[in-house]
Amino acid sequence: SPYEHGEVFVLDDGGEVDLDLGNYERFLGVRLTREHNITTGKVYQHVINSERRGDYLGKTVQVIPHVTRCVQDWIERVAQRPVDGSDLPPDVCLVEVGGTVGDIESLVFLEGLRQLRSRVGAENLMFFHVSLVPVLGAVGEQKTKPTQHSVKELRSVGITPDALICRSGQPLEHSTKEKLALFTQVPTA
Repeated sequence: SPYEHGEVFVLDDGGEVDLDLGNYERFLGVRLTREHNITTGKVYQHVINSERRGDYLGKTVQVIPHVTRCVQDWIERVAQRPVDGSDLPPDVCLVEVGGTVGDIESLVFLEGLRQLRSRVGAENLMFFHVSLVPVLGAVGEQKTKPTQHSVKELRSVGITPDALICRSGQPLEHSTKEKLALFTQVPTA
């Protein structure tokens, strides 16, 4: 909803998506489709349609494995779609899981991605965690607790980031990077 997420971006195929996808198109020089915008509603609708067609052979439809497998299959499918005007699949597929770590809305996606990494191997799927490192007070102290807590929350669902991408009002100090590495078990670059 534009009331919740701000301005809508219309893709070339008419798909109405979050403005972030428009930013990705501009910055990366790619053309995305409505299929690249994976939402909870689309995933559940796909699972419901699959169940009604009998694809699950009368089994009870469950979040795990049916919904999480749908997330994985969707990602793998769109990862093979050309986005740069060529007929070649992309070398890399970047998936943004929106929201805040720990929110119930993103859990099915996090579990799907955790399972996908287990299936395709750590050499084929990396987890990057974007987190805020606020700068507080007149002395400009960089606070690492929000990042420590969000990484702890990610680890509690079976995901350990391979790298941290930290947003801050100033470049991170060496001591801040070392502290984050110590408490998150994500090494510094």
